[in-house]
Amino acid sequence: MDIVDELKAFVATAQTGSFTAAADQLGVSNRLTSKYVGALEARLGVRLFQRTTRKVGLTPAGEDLLARAPALLDELDDMLAGVAEGSRRFTGVIRISAPVTFGEIYIGAMLGRFAQQNPGLTFDLRLSDGFVDLASEGIDLAFRMGRSEMLSVKARKLGEFRSIVVASPGYIAAHGAPDTPEELQDHSCIVDTNRRNPRRWVFYRGGAEHPANVQGRFHVNSARAAVELAAAGLGIAYAPRFAICDALRAGRLVPVMGNFKGETAPISAAYLEGRVLPRKIRALIDFALEDIRAADVL
Repeated sequence: MDIVDELKAFVATAQTGSFTAAADQLGVSNRLTSKYVGALEARLGVRLFQRTTRKVGLTPAGEDLLARAPALLDELDDMLAGVAEGSRRFTGVIRISAPVTFGEIYIGAMLGRFAQQNPGLTFDLRLSDGFVDLASEGIDLAFRMGRSEMLSVKARKLGEFRSIVVASPGYIAAHGAPDTPEELQDHSCIVDTNRRNPRRWVFYRGGAEHPANVQGRFHVNSARAAVELAAAGLGIAYAPRFAICDALRAGRLVPVMGNFKGETAPISAAYLEGRVLPRKIRALIDFALEDIRAADVL
């Protein structure tokens, strides 16, 4: 048997936790996936998985191999693509993680544009507002918002997003609009619990920081939900510009406190430190860098 196929079956099984899910990912039968893994174990003379009736778990030897095999397969694919005729055509799967709202509003459409230029690629996009473990989840590239201190991850900055304070015309007509951060305490604010300090909104003017402690009836863990609640006239929202753009264009929301600037934070493309970055991943990062500027979502 081909050791490359055996390694691919092993990695897919380890990352998905079952032979069935691995077979679906690889596009082969469950029986063949199990056969490949068995052949690899026979080749190495060690057990890679502890098998139960419901799932498979890695042995210490399997954990050691999983720490090395994905990078080896990526490097092999990259080398073969680099010498093959028509090597600019990428193939294979790219596994991507992104925050929920940013993924729904921008990343999905961006991947669609990249896919049009690269018909040989398949994409596995997973949306989560947590910083997922790239190694254990088998993620090739993660789009992340804010600053990460994870030493095992490298990041390339794609841009910065700014938060804006907004309210609906109906809310302003009924309650007025705040002009300063201090006045926010007299208003119903929609608290996005995904923010690092959800009830402490920070603004800047003339180089000085102006914090505001806010309160309100609605606490949500989604910028998109906060925007929709604000558009319904239920309070004031402090959300990233990319989450507000459509509502601003439609006139459902308007900016308030225009004399103060909101907080900014980076948007980055993150990948594992120490791994050879495949050409298709580098190409996606380069595409995202240009696309995010042209899309004017930040």
